[in-house]
Amino acid sequence: MTQDLPLKGKIALVTGATRGIGYAAAVALAGAGAHIIALGRTQGGLEALDDEILALTGERATLVPIDLRKPEDLDTIGGALHERFGRLDIVFHAAAVLGGLSPTSHVEPKHWDETLTVNLTATWRLIRSFEPLLRASEAGRAIFVTTGRVARPKAFWAPYAASKAGMEAMVKCWADELEQTSVRAVLLDPGQMRTRMRAEAYPGEDPLTLPEPAAIGPLVVDLAARTDLPAAVETVLFKA
Repeated sequence: MTQDLPLKGKIALVTGATRGIGYAAAVALAGAGAHIIALGRTQGGLEALDDEILALTGERATLVPIDLRKPEDLDTIGGALHERFGRLDIVFHAAAVLGGLSPTSHVEPKHWDETLTVNLTATWRLIRSFEPLLRASEAGRAIFVTTGRVARPKAFWAPYAASKAGMEAMVKCWADELEQTSVRAVLLDPGQMRTRMRAEAYPGEDPLTLPEPAAIGPLVVDLAARTDLPAAVETVLFKA
């Protein structure tokens, strides 16, 4: 590991990589030397990310279009990555949906199902598909983006808060199962940040008062590079 490229030679998979925190994490990890496997819903967003990574590093990312409303597709991706790379050193899971804000009793079933599918079931599928690849790394690191709504539930946020609470509980169970391995998991709470989801939740808020997603990049790199992560899951809060 070098000071300038602490992740040189590492392979990092990023979900939600076409915008927001996922996009910023992918750029930061690439800038630290990692090869990026970018998962996202839109081809145009993936290509824009690839162009930025190429300009920054001179290297291309591996682009994987996927809609996590069909989380079973992660199984196929896991097999393909095993054949091509044989391991994953870093997984950064940022993909999520808000699911709308509504009184709990008024939530549309389709919105409930989509939010639980993308935020919870897809995370389980990701763990199921990529755990063997993380185990094949010398020090696999899995970073999951969470939210303060888990610890501080609030009116109208039921689908999002419930799905993220379920995700946190699942990640903690999984990490406990891997205590005797070199794989470590972290929950990362980005706090208030200038993202499309934040704008959807707080349409009257001035986005210029919030930090840009790129600000979280150094913390993401630090978590991915750390060798002293405990077996018990840490929840790390980003502070601008």
